[in-house]
Formats: sequence, C-alpha cells, structure tokens
Amino acid sequence: MYFNGIANQKYLNKERQFQSYFVSFESGTRLELMQMPGIPENLNDTIGKQYLGIIHLAFRMETMKLVDTKLIELGNAGFKILRGPRKTGDGYYEFETLDPDNNRIEVSAIFIE
Repeated sequence: MYFNGIANQKYLNKERQFQSYFVSFESGTRLELMQMPGIPENLNDTIGKQYLGIIHLAFRMETMKLVDTKLIELGNAGFKILRGPRKTGDGYYEFETLDPDNNRIEVSAIFIE
C-alpha cells in the first residue's frame, strides 16, 4: 500500500499453519511475507538495538523529496519514525521506521547536495 505493492491472495497450508502473501511491485520485484506459529517474536526495538534475523528491509526512492514525502505519509498514518531523515556516511538520505510486526524499514535515496 505505501510503496505501491500489490498483494496476491493469501496462501494457507493448514497442516503446517503456514501462511504467506507475495507483494508485487511495478519493477517486477516480488516480496514474500510469511508467518507461522513457533517462530520467535521479532526483538527489534525503538532504542537502536538490532538482533539476529531480518535486520531491516530497505525501499529506495528516486529522490530525496520522495523520501520526505514518504516520511510524512507514514508518520501521519501512525508509524513511529525511529531515526532521520538524515544523510548517511555512505551517501544516502534516509529515515527508519517499524512495520506493524516491528520489522525495521528503511526508506532511502541517493544524497544530492
């Protein structure tokens, strides 16, 4: 929704209690989101600690202005902004937030002065 992805219908394996969606993007990229009982809770938090497993998912925007627009959109939708927007040491302009499952999301663009 926030990055123009379109989800397919949910796949459900009742025996394993596994469920997933594929989210497709205009570029042809597909992201599979999976869930099943018994997987430990994500321990990412809002004070900067990160743990083993998925550390973060990054979305690249075309411009710094689009990063700012996405920051406002997500902030207005109630997503907590953890850090940024800021220029990183490796030449990007980014901010970080958490998705509803507390996975760290980074939104970035190449920094241009």
